[in-house]
Amino acid sequence: MQAMRGAVPHVRRLIRAVGETVRLAWERPGRERDLAVQAVKAALAACVAWAVAGWWLKMPMAFVAPWVAVVLVESTVYRSIAHGLQQLAAIATGTVVATGVALMLDSPMAAMGLVLPAVVLLGNWRRLGSQGIYAATGALFVLTGPVTLAGSAARIAEAVFGALVGIAVNALIRPPVYLRGTRVALEGAAREAQEILDAVADRLTAHEWDARAAAELHERALRLFRLVEQARSAVGWSRESLRVNPLPRGRALAPPGQDYDDAVTVLDYVAVHTTGVTRALLEASADDRPEPRPGPAVTESYAEFLRNSARAIRLYPQSRFSPGGQDRHADHELREVVDDMVHTLDALRARLRGGVLEDPDALATHGTLLTQARRLADQLVTR
Repeated sequence: MQAMRGAVPHVRRLIRAVGETVRLAWERPGRERDLAVQAVKAALAACVAWAVAGWWLKMPMAFVAPWVAVVLVESTVYRSIAHGLQQLAAIATGTVVATGVALMLDSPMAAMGLVLPAVVLLGNWRRLGSQGIYAATGALFVLTGPVTLAGSAARIAEAVFGALVGIAVNALIRPPVYLRGTRVALEGAAREAQEILDAVADRLTAHEWDARAAAELHERALRLFRLVEQARSAVGWSRESLRVNPLPRGRALAPPGQDYDDAVTVLDYVAVHTTGVTRALLEASADDRPEPRPGPAVTESYAEFLRNSARAIRLYPQSRFSPGGQDRHADHELREVVDDMVHTLDALRARLRGGVLEDPDALATHGTLLTQARRLADQLVTR
């Protein structure tokens, strides 16, 4: 009974999460709606394949057609075609090998002992990719029933038909395109970096050295690398989704260009710089820190630089990926902000040379941060 009571909150959270996903899919375009559409398309492909193979033609292994059709409604049209060819090659190979060995041995168990190790090894062949397991599946379909040449040929034909249905449904009914998701991923990573840098700047200005808050900011900065990696993956998905995609000519979209790769590179620098800044804040906030913390002459200047960095990071996606193309106004504003960043760094460097920091260890730490910051500024203005 106690275990059931403990499970109730988890069930409620699951129901709320499902409800939220359904609401988002209904209200606006996004990942949730894309997933819902793909699920409906997969079901439609299976129904069409079964209606033709099972209900109309009454093929002996009709379930093979909807089974292949549903798994080939992939996340991109290109992937549907590539995986379809690999899957058909695997199924045909397993079916042919199993049929030949079974007819020669006239013993399903003996044939299974010889065929399955061979086709499982074949399934690891690089050219079959993730579809290699279907070689063993095709062999099992043969070896667990009556073995005839006609039956094996029917299985291969049903698999071919199911693949054609799955690919056709995925290509002709709202073919998936992920350009929107790519922009969202880039903007999300940039927004998170901006919020972290603004939070660090606020703490430096207020001279707040709370170790727990600094640790939370550093954890967020470390997670920023994962957001950047997701953005990089999204760029690849967008390019793949436009390959062999039969969009009408008027709706045809260009694949992500070099500017998207440049944006990911910039975000890499942003993640490195942000992590370095939050690590410095975390070390300075330690209660057992032996050396004195940086004074206002350094922290206020560096906080100004961080705010300019956050503003530049916010402007960067706007200047590169606005709906109408590159935003000239945002690009001009970005360059002005980067110029302010450089001037702030020059002033801070002059203060350091003037002896504001006499501790060599502290000077080395801030010198590293300044170097990272200058590289970030260079990336933002040149990319």
